[in-house]
Amino acid sequence: QEVTNKDIELIITNNEEMQAINLEHRGFDKPTDVLSFPVDFEFENMPIGSILISIDFVKTKAKEYGHSEMDEFKLLFIHGILHLVGFDHEVDDGEHRDKEEELIKKFDLPNSLIVRNS
Repeated sequence: QEVTNKDIELIITNNEEMQAINLEHRGFDKPTDVLSFPVDFEFENMPIGSILISIDFVKTKAKEYGHSEMDEFKLLFIHGILHLVGFDHEVDDGEHRDKEEELIKKFDLPNSLIVRNS
């Protein structure tokens, strides 16, 4: 089963820009790895939303956890997509993490990504 068949805007940025966006939209004056902004209205061919990923976090976390930058990027992308379709680990009972784990296994990503997010 697909998560979504809609287009997604993907923006790759750095920690400095991510910190400014995080402060403006969430009130947190610190960089973060991934942010998602769902589109709140629907038109034909409209993307489901935007995902912003910090390349600085990708590089740091990949090194820290001993997997490739591409695998780290994929994890953050999965995390962001799940936010766009309504999952929210900050308020749910583990459904976001469960779906992440399912997708990590489906796409044969390293188990270190599951352990980190458990």
